[in-house]
Amino acid sequence: MARRFPGRKLSIVRVIALCAAIAGIAVIAVSGWTRFEDARAATATPSFFSGYVDVTATPTLAFEDATVSKTKSVVLSFIVSDPDSACTPSWGGFYGLDEAGTSLDLDRRIARFVQNDGEVAISFGGMANSDLAIACTDSAKLKAAYQNVIDRYDITTIDLDIEGTDLGDTAAGVRRAEAIAAIQKKQIAANKHLDVWLTLPVAPNGLTDEGTTAVAQMLAAKVELSGVNVMTMDFNTGITTSAGMLDASISAAKATHEQVRVLYQATGADLGDKTLWRKIGLTPMIGQNDVPAEVFGLDAARGLNDFAQKTGVGRISMWSLNRDATCGGNYPDVKRVSDACSGIDQGDALFAELLASGITGGSSAATTTPSIAPSTAPNTAPRNTPDERSTPPVVDDPATSPYQIWTPQATYVAEDRVVWHGNVYVAKYWTLGDVPDNPSVRSSETPWDLIGPVLPGDKPQPVIEVPEGTYPKWSATAVYEMGGRVMFNGRIVEAKWWTQADSPQAALEGSNGSAWRKLTNDEVTAILTEKK
Repeated sequence: MARRFPGRKLSIVRVIALCAAIAGIAVIAVSGWTRFEDARAATATPSFFSGYVDVTATPTLAFEDATVSKTKSVVLSFIVSDPDSACTPSWGGFYGLDEAGTSLDLDRRIARFVQNDGEVAISFGGMANSDLAIACTDSAKLKAAYQNVIDRYDITTIDLDIEGTDLGDTAAGVRRAEAIAAIQKKQIAANKHLDVWLTLPVAPNGLTDEGTTAVAQMLAAKVELSGVNVMTMDFNTGITTSAGMLDASISAAKATHEQVRVLYQATGADLGDKTLWRKIGLTPMIGQNDVPAEVFGLDAARGLNDFAQKTGVGRISMWSLNRDATCGGNYPDVKRVSDACSGIDQGDALFAELLASGITGGSSAATTTPSIAPSTAPNTAPRNTPDERSTPPVVDDPATSPYQIWTPQATYVAEDRVVWHGNVYVAKYWTLGDVPDNPSVRSSETPWDLIGPVLPGDKPQPVIEVPEGTYPKWSATAVYEMGGRVMFNGRIVEAKWWTQADSPQAALEGSNGSAWRKLTNDEVTAILTEKK
């Protein structure tokens, strides 16, 4: 007869302990899965570096040239309201979109940047001028203004820079959020996407109340925010060292991280730490800040980059790529912020390289490369290479080229533009027979600067021919007073001061020291129109 296993009776204490253990295992399992999901969600959105470019600042930054901008991703700024038309977008209040395409070659330069695998985002707002959402109170027209910019430049990332008194305008905030939400929904319906970054001022203890309201307005309108980018600059809290600027920036980032967590929780979304860090952007003002005592140095850039890599910050930017250089000796007061230099001695270092170091992954600002349609007309000009086995260059078509096609027989002077092998070039000085895309000549030695590709929809610019007799021909023996105009090699030139025997040739070659100034095409057109 087999014996029965006696077994044990479980006491109530043991039952409770067993239940607690099972619950603990379940909590650990759920917690582990949550962390796994958080990490996976964060990994799906790579971190990126993208420097701001002040489009209207002088001297102009050639962001389209990677050897100049040192980055594959830029945020072009700022689109604001046109002073003469509240609901019309403009660049800095100075250039309409069409005017920027003509005067700044902006469309062509963007196309060149994208051709070289660059990524472009556009920023709306900023401290100066009138933000579109503030000036344009018609919601439908506001939405159209945003859409116009997005469509024209074929961008998939926008940056909304809201600061100063604009932050306190809640009605404008609602208009802005609703317009962006509608556009984002429309883009998705068209199988596109629109990444939206909200750029806000910050203190060492985080966003201001107005800043958190701006984020809440976006979330309430159902905008899918890519993130909140905080301007870690101009703290005005008595900081006097670069190390202090770094500490304040890190403090601001951590505080913003928690504020954004609470803002998402209020919408019913409980995001994990890593996912939240991907929704944080950091933008220092490199070098000298607007507050005289505050200087964000190279050491601070290294430290902020290290912090960004350790936490998984989604975006690093900087204001601005225009300023990423040591000021020249002719800039007397480095404590006064310059648009063109940082105010500190950078040596061979660049803030862009320090801040971008190790930030792997591309920008979320993906831009579709425009299709540059090849021309079909025969090209009778010589090739720039003897290797007949190489890929033949684009054949230029006079019917679609915006400027005359380069020919080795023609003489070109400073600022003359030509088309060659599907690209637009501008002459730096007098030239004859120099092939614009000669690959064996360094850029510093060629008389041509590459602007960018011929764009779809380009049409020939009218050729301005000045009739003989419009002004007298220049004479070496004649005396000319300031403002006197003459003809020289088919061009109209104007005396800058009293002169005799000074040939206008130097003016045609682009020399500022010449006694003569070559009139611009616009000036010549106005003269010929008046004389009709």
